[in-house]
Amino acid sequence: MKKLLIISTFLLAFCLPGAAQKYALIDMEYILKNIPAYEMANQQLEQVSQQWQSEIDTQMAEVETMYKNYQSEMAFLSDEMKNKREEAIVNKEKEVQELRRKYFGPEGELYKKREALIAPIQDDIYNAIKQLSEEKGYMMVLDRASSQNIIYASPKIDISNDVLVKLGYSK
Repeated sequence: MKKLLIISTFLLAFCLPGAAQKYALIDMEYILKNIPAYEMANQQLEQVSQQWQSEIDTQMAEVETMYKNYQSEMAFLSDEMKNKREEAIVNKEKEVQELRRKYFGPEGELYKKREALIAPIQDDIYNAIKQLSEEKGYMMVLDRASSQNIIYASPKIDISNDVLVKLGYSK
C-alpha cells in the first residue's frame, strides 16, 4: 500500500506540472516574409553577391583566355617561356580562388554583410518572442519552419501573427 501511494504521488508530481505548461509555435519563414526590412536586406545581399560573382567570372574568363593563348602558342615557345606562362596561369587561378574565398567563404564578405544586415532583425524577432512568452506564460516556443519533427500542431498555438504585431507589423 505504501509503494502504491509513493508511486501515485510521484506520478502526480510529474504529470501535473506537465499539464499546466503552455507551449506555442511560430513560423519563422512566415514572420521573415512579412518584414519589409528582411526583404530589403535579402535584395541588397543578392545584388552584392551578383556583383562579386560577376567580378570572379570576369577574372576566370581572363584565365581561360590566357590558357587558350598559351595552348595556341605553345609550339612556338621555348621551355623557359612555357614555364613562365604556366606559372602566370596558375597564379591567376590562385588569385581567382582567393577572391572567391574572400567574398563567399565561411568568414567571407558576404557572410559578414549578411550578419550585419540580418542579425538585428533576428534579434528583434527573438526579443518579441521572449516578451510574448513572458507575458502569456509560454514555457517553450518552437519554430515550425525549422522543426521537421512537428507533424501537426493546432493553429490555435501559432503565435506568428502576435510576434508580427509585437514588432509593429500588424497582420
